[in-house]
Amino acid sequence: MRFSIEGVAGIPEVVEGSDLAALIADAIDAAGAPLEHGDILVVTSKVVSKAEGRSVRADDREQAITDETVRVVATRENPGGATTRIVENRLGIIGAAAGVDASNAPEGTVLLLPLDPDASARALAAGIRSRTGADVGVIVSDTLGRPWREGQTDIAIGAAGVHVFDDLRGQADAAGKPLAVTMPCVADELAGAAELVKGKAAGVPVAIVRGLGRFVGDLDLPGARSIVRPADRDMFRQGADEAYEEGYRAGFEEAQVEDSSPS
Repeated sequence: MRFSIEGVAGIPEVVEGSDLAALIADAIDAAGAPLEHGDILVVTSKVVSKAEGRSVRADDREQAITDETVRVVATRENPGGATTRIVENRLGIIGAAAGVDASNAPEGTVLLLPLDPDASARALAAGIRSRTGADVGVIVSDTLGRPWREGQTDIAIGAAGVHVFDDLRGQADAAGKPLAVTMPCVADELAGAAELVKGKAAGVPVAIVRGLGRFVGDLDLPGARSIVRPADRDMFRQGADEAYEEGYRAGFEEAQVEDSSPS
């Protein structure tokens, strides 16, 4: 089994109102390697946000983080007085600063994540399919840290025309043993791999994955929102300090109630 990942060079600066599907398709045509059925495009969320006008003034960054936050998971004071907020944003994604980012943003602004990355991916995939005639999938990616591990990697925050999971449950492994929980997140794996040919400093916001057409399908397949684990199955909903504080406070309040009860 072989596949390839190539960066798409030559995409001009994206601004609010840009036809991103046209810009991507034109850059691929200019490179002389037209899209084929089964190709998957991995598109950095920053260019999607720029095209959709999802920017605010840089001096409003902290307020923008607050506005994009639905739940604070952990807060830590850093040396020098800066504060890191790990939060759940309105997309259900847990990460630093709710995805509000100054990297690769126009001077004096910060970028917010797309309002609906799955819808953005569907619009891109539909536009590119219409222009090229090739049945392609689209993944919208963003960079995230991971619990318990240093460094960052890209994940899928939007997807269209792509099976985001490779569900192997019920099948057998190479030794004939049944697979009960094995369900690789293909969309995240491709987002992380594509970052190797894009990169923060390279100015290449799009990559083409070729050779994995078995994961490409209808535009109405479940998107990246389906990757987010439901709250009732999330075993790590708080930072350690926050969980301890909440437990301590609950225990104290329970003790107060018991002390005030008639004997």
